[in-house]
Amino acid sequence: MRRWRIMASGFLLASQLSGCVQPTQPEALFQLMPESAAHRAMQTRLFETKDERELLSASAAVLQDLGFQVEESVREVGFLRAAKERSAREHGQDLSRFFIWIFSTPLLFLQQPPFMMPVDLHQKIAATLVARPLNTESTRQEIRIVFYRVVWKGEGMSGNQQIAPGEQRMEMVRDPGLYQQFFAKLSKAVFLEAYTL
Repeated sequence: MRRWRIMASGFLLASQLSGCVQPTQPEALFQLMPESAAHRAMQTRLFETKDERELLSASAAVLQDLGFQVEESVREVGFLRAAKERSAREHGQDLSRFFIWIFSTPLLFLQQPPFMMPVDLHQKIAATLVARPLNTESTRQEIRIVFYRVVWKGEGMSGNQQIAPGEQRMEMVRDPGLYQQFFAKLSKAVFLEAYTL
């Protein structure tokens, strides 16, 4: 009876950990989501100026002020890419890892090692910026910046299967505060008002 309870709790834990992940169909990859317009509005501002080069230089300075290092700049096409590396450790992940390990320790009675969830260790936050004129006189410039991050996970264990460190995932940074901070600093740097679309 005791063995049956241990197996039942192990199956329950495994079902909770596995989750329901639906694979993305290829035709769905290019579909606009309902929130796409809101994200674009958050990432884009208009500036009334003819000086695209000054706008790019000020953007690079603002990114450096935010801790980024400019990795690539192509002024001829109005492109700029910058990145910074940070720790991705979060207190909540370590706490979740501990509780999952505690709840999976009954697997020891079945001569299985407990589940050790991998946690985020390191991240690279990147910014890609594009500046382009909106009219033929080049008096209005559009700046669009997208922040995203690549996160590397640490090692974990599932049964006798070792989860190697180094697994990574990429995700968009959707924090409106970061975009507002960037555009506020850029407006001050070029002494111009930023307009939304």
